[in-house]
Amino acid sequence: MTYFLGMEVNQIDRGIFISQHAFILKILNKFSMQNCKPVSTPMAQGEKLSSIGDHARVDEKEYRSLVGCLLYLTATRPDLMHAVSLLARFMHCSNVLHFRAAKRVLRYIKGTLRLGILFKKEKELKLVGYSDSDWAGCIDDMKSTSGYFFTLARVCFAGVQRSNRLLLNPLQKQNT
Repeated sequence: MTYFLGMEVNQIDRGIFISQHAFILKILNKFSMQNCKPVSTPMAQGEKLSSIGDHARVDEKEYRSLVGCLLYLTATRPDLMHAVSLLARFMHCSNVLHFRAAKRVLRYIKGTLRLGILFKKEKELKLVGYSDSDWAGCIDDMKSTSGYFFTLARVCFAGVQRSNRLLLNPLQKQNT
C-alpha cells in the first residue's frame, strides 16, 4: 500500500483500490464522532434543507471545516457527492439543521469505512452515462438540481451536479 495526498492506493490482483480510510478516522475523531451509531444512508429520505427559517446558527468555521473535509472525501467516495454538494450550499448561512445533516453524513461514513474506488482490470472498455434531476426541489429559490456522471470500465471518471433556475415560460425574462 502507498499513500498519495492522503489516499491509500492498493494494487491487488483485480486492479487498483483507492480509499481514504485513515482520513475518515481523522475526520470522525476531529468532530467527536468516532463512537457514533452508523446509519445506512447519507441523507434522510425526503429531507429538504433551507436557508430560510429561525433555526439557531452554528459556528460557520466549524461547519465549513466539516463540509470541506467531506468534499475532499468525495474524491474516493462518489456515493457522498449529492449530500455533500447540498450541504455546501449553506456555507454562508449554516444552522443546526445543516450541521445535523452533515453529522448524519459522518454517521454514514462511520458505517462504510472500507468503501473506496476499485479500478478493475478490464478487457473491454465500456462507456456508460447516468443522469438524474430534481425539478424545482430547492425550497429557497425553486431551483432545480440535476447531475450526471460517466463510467469507463465501471469506474466513475467524470460527473457534475448543478443547480439551475426552472424557467416555466421560455418567453419570460429570467431575473438573476
